[in-house]
Amino acid sequence: MTGTPGDGRGRGDRVYAPDFLTELFRNPLDPGYADAAVRRRERQTPSPRWRRWSARSVTVVVALLLGFLFAVAYRQTLEAEPGRSQARSGLVEQIKQRETETDRLSVRADELRAEVARQRAAALGGSEAARLHNLEAGTGLGRVRGDGVVVRLADAPQNQDAVTGADVGPSRVIYSDLQGVANDLWAAGAEAIAINGQRLTAMSTIRSAGQAILVDFRPVTGPYEVSAIGPGSMRDRYEDSRSALTMRKVAEDTGLSFGVREAEDLTLPAAPDPRLRYAQPSVSPTPSPSGAHRSVSPGPTGSRTSPSPSGGGR
Repeated sequence: MTGTPGDGRGRGDRVYAPDFLTELFRNPLDPGYADAAVRRRERQTPSPRWRRWSARSVTVVVALLLGFLFAVAYRQTLEAEPGRSQARSGLVEQIKQRETETDRLSVRADELRAEVARQRAAALGGSEAARLHNLEAGTGLGRVRGDGVVVRLADAPQNQDAVTGADVGPSRVIYSDLQGVANDLWAAGAEAIAINGQRLTAMSTIRSAGQAILVDFRPVTGPYEVSAIGPGSMRDRYEDSRSALTMRKVAEDTGLSFGVREAEDLTLPAAPDPRLRYAQPSVSPTPSPSGAHRSVSPGPTGSRTSPSPSGGGR
């Protein structure tokens, strides 16, 4: 602003508003820094004594409560551990006792079966006994010996994921693999087959129950050996079968073990005696007094009679 001649101010008394650069150099710090410093000083100001003591008391009480809970849980775990260990030991002992009893009964059953065979052979004579022995061997109820083939299957080794380190899980032999091997061995000319010592018959079943494989309702564990007695060409014929080609491909892809070898002088045990079921004749219908066979069937209004097919009814 320029002053007038009479007001006493000259040309050099001009007033300028501060520009941005001047204000920046005069106050280089942002006002937010000052506010943050004020808040920091307020936090560092010591709180009242009663507030400090209350916070410490709450912390001590919480720590004591957590320690008490951990102590109670630990004590209960220790008290329950003997009971669980005792129950587990009892179950293991029962399983061992049952296995021992089963083995003893199996040996006794074989002895009785051999005694029955001797008594029967003495009662029947030479030709009839030989014919019965051949029939038993063919049906799986008699022990057989001879040359044949052994097909061995085993689960792949346990693997771990390269990234997570978790167990990926092996490629396991499933019950359908054993079914396919057994069926193709029969087709290749096998005369007798056993899986891990379990003889197969015309009524044998191979199925799964959870992770277990059952042969005639008896569990078998890996490695699995399917032994077959048959002609010399059985191995070559089986090598060209569908199950052999499939299992070799599975073995290459997953690491599952599969092998076929010839074996001499195999001995396959006899299968347990089957539980035979006999058909019973049905009860013949009672003839009506008039002599005609008529059947009674319910109708919309109750029961009505209709002629039998032999009477010309539709």
